[in-house]
Amino acid sequence: MVETLPALAIGEDERLDLENLATGAFHPVRGFMTREEALSVAQEMRLPTGEVWTIPILLQFRERPKVGPKDTVALVHGGERVALLHVAEAYELDLRALARAVFGTESEAHPGVARLYAKGPYVLGGRVEVLKPRPRGLLEKTPEEVRAFFRERGWRKVVAFQTRNAPHRAHEYLIRLGLELADGVLVHPILGAKKADDFPTEVIVRAYQALLEGFLPKERVALFGLATPMRYAGPKEAVFHALVRKNFGATHFLVGRDHAGVGDFYDPYAAHRIFDALPPLGIEIVKVGAIFHCPLCGGIASERTCPEGHREKRLSISMTRVRALLREGKAPPPELVRPELLPILRQGVA
Repeated sequence: MVETLPALAIGEDERLDLENLATGAFHPVRGFMTREEALSVAQEMRLPTGEVWTIPILLQFRERPKVGPKDTVALVHGGERVALLHVAEAYELDLRALARAVFGTESEAHPGVARLYAKGPYVLGGRVEVLKPRPRGLLEKTPEEVRAFFRERGWRKVVAFQTRNAPHRAHEYLIRLGLELADGVLVHPILGAKKADDFPTEVIVRAYQALLEGFLPKERVALFGLATPMRYAGPKEAVFHALVRKNFGATHFLVGRDHAGVGDFYDPYAAHRIFDALPPLGIEIVKVGAIFHCPLCGGIASERTCPEGHREKRLSISMTRVRALLREGKAPPPELVRPELLPILRQGVA
């Protein structure tokens, strides 16, 4: 029966997201969005049913699919029919207007906007049914599996740490802050597509594994992965990240400076302020300011712990800076990144 259905090819991003829809990682979103859902989320940060949601989950095409409402189509990835889509609506979106609403810009210099445009303006909305789950790596767990992991360990308070990058000293500071606040920390790196100059996923994972193995209490840190692309949507993606981590069982979520930002597209603290405009989300937001190395303080410090008079001595910690030094063949100072991680990181800039 499935073999006789019309088929549509999808990309890796869509393959990941249809499985997140099916496992409940994107709850309360249950399918690729209809026009009403997409515009409501983009403009109001709410689903039409009232729940907070900030990132449209779309099934886009460059050419108009020859299907309509009530049709069922097979979604094909890598030559295999991996899922069914029960079409609720076929429609066209004004992608520039959508980009302004979600990303705050129409500029194709923004990697999330460029990817939105590249996927095309024709959209299918509807429920998905997975036929062939994709092979999962060891770090990939469903929300139910991660929640079961926490229950088995008796973790009632769990801080989630989102990352798209390999760990530098500020990331480690945030993880340790989470350990002070909770029974355990969920380190949950993005495993999907990222911009070209980010570290490759395998390098990111190996670096966190080395950090966990050598420098953190392994019994209190869970390293799993979130298989979805990075959107770089700044404050709206911060909310999305928090809601998804709530689905995985986290009770608290760390939001740092310029969370999910890129370039100069967002005010560094827009991702803090957006939560003030929203009702309680069912997960507590832990807002953390800029983190840096201060020789006068004697180590890693933050805006809340370092005196204003030390400002000129502060060393900014940035993975952009780490990558630049590695590309020049230089070793980043230990104030920026642990020396033990450098052999792994060098493989990501070769």
